[in-house]
Amino acid sequence: MNFTIDSAIEALNTGGVGVFPTDTLYGLVARALDIDAVNRVYKLKNRSDGKPFIILISSIDDLSILKISIDEKTKTFLSTVWPGLVSVILPCEDNGLSYLHSGMDLAIRLPNNEILINLIKETGPIVAPSANPEGLKPASNINEAKEYFGDNVEFYVDGGILDGEPSTLLSIKDGEIKVLRQGRFKI
Repeated sequence: MNFTIDSAIEALNTGGVGVFPTDTLYGLVARALDIDAVNRVYKLKNRSDGKPFIILISSIDDLSILKISIDEKTKTFLSTVWPGLVSVILPCEDNGLSYLHSGMDLAIRLPNNEILINLIKETGPIVAPSANPEGLKPASNINEAKEYFGDNVEFYVDGGILDGEPSTLLSIKDGEIKVLRQGRFKI
């Protein structure tokens, strides 16, 4: 059940869900624009529908795929923290993707991981919450992830031991930046 990057891309592009190493932790990943796959991630994590996932993108241009527009000041700021360990909550209007945000703003991150960015270039933005059921410790290796999800996902990609802090979480609204969660990236 260990997959190559190419087979993981194929699985994601055909509606699959899997466990993939990010630049912070292992993520339970699915294509963000595939409502059925996103709903599977909610079920696998036993997570409330009203709690949106962080979405990983391959470039700032991917914001347009998610129908998020930002001003030049925000774009300039993002270029100082992306790619990197910073997730940013950006204002989200009714964009036809309510299953992703449940009427809330969207948390987005451009990871600092070339393999992951290349995967996202092939699949489009992905949801990537930590690989664990709600309330349990995030998987720090593939064996822990397999204990959590077993045969309920299509693939596992092994990235060794990942036992770091989550990303720093910021909110940007009306030009104001707030730190909501201090993670590995210190602001």
